[in-house]
Amino acid sequence: MVTIVTDSTADLSPELIQRFNIIVVPLAVTIANQTYQDGLTLNTAQLFKLVDVYNQLPKTAAPSEGDFLGIFSRPGEFFYTGLSSALSATFQNATLAARELPQGKVKLVDSLNLSTGIALLVCKAAELSAQGLTNADIASEISRCVSKVRTSFVIETMDYLYKGGRCSSLQHLVGSLLKIRPIIEVNSQGKMGVKDKSRGTRKKALDCMLTDLENHLNELDRHRIFVTHTGCDEDALYLAEEINKICAPDEVNITTAGSVIASHCGPDTIGILYLVK
Repeated sequence: MVTIVTDSTADLSPELIQRFNIIVVPLAVTIANQTYQDGLTLNTAQLFKLVDVYNQLPKTAAPSEGDFLGIFSRPGEFFYTGLSSALSATFQNATLAARELPQGKVKLVDSLNLSTGIALLVCKAAELSAQGLTNADIASEISRCVSKVRTSFVIETMDYLYKGGRCSSLQHLVGSLLKIRPIIEVNSQGKMGVKDKSRGTRKKALDCMLTDLENHLNELDRHRIFVTHTGCDEDALYLAEEINKICAPDEVNITTAGSVIASHCGPDTIGILYLVK
């Protein structure tokens, strides 16, 4: 059976990691000259406390080629998909490591996505491996699915976008005064962009994502949907309940985003992530 590998930005829950026997390679997070391993020595709640204390955003770093080589060199075959190559050097380093090994031992697919947009592909790969598919067939099927992932997040505060240089001081000021919540999507090039802007109550912003899901019902893959957030449990439960009413998927998985993803989107960010057919 092919072993499935991803990185910590896939934001898989411990239960899913155990259920599918996923190997997760952590990214690094550095703040106040202290470096942590995403999901191992730093979680999202701890990250937000550190940001408040030091009034600075952390720096994040990809796993090294050596980190991946240490895993891929183990006995057996491995399939890897992780953070979009347009957002990080993670996929490039995994590719370099795979090239050091016999051809075919490691197959890789660029997710062109982030967070549980990756996890959708990872879980599917694990299910295919359990069915006995070859590594080449798994890679082929996951490659086909990359363009079918739909990822959108509501950003509650523009502070992190501003501190991270992703919006101007004027945009930050106007957005804060007017209570504008950007809805971020991942585009076909694997980059983040503003899909929509919700003005008014937070519930209105959450319902915008639910409406988007309803608009895709005819093509929705109802096997698995993710609700991923950075610490807003009640909103996550609300979305999960509404998703079940809208389309009754096989499973709705609620997960908490790790410290790397949270470094870029901030507190109370929440998203719905799913596949289309």
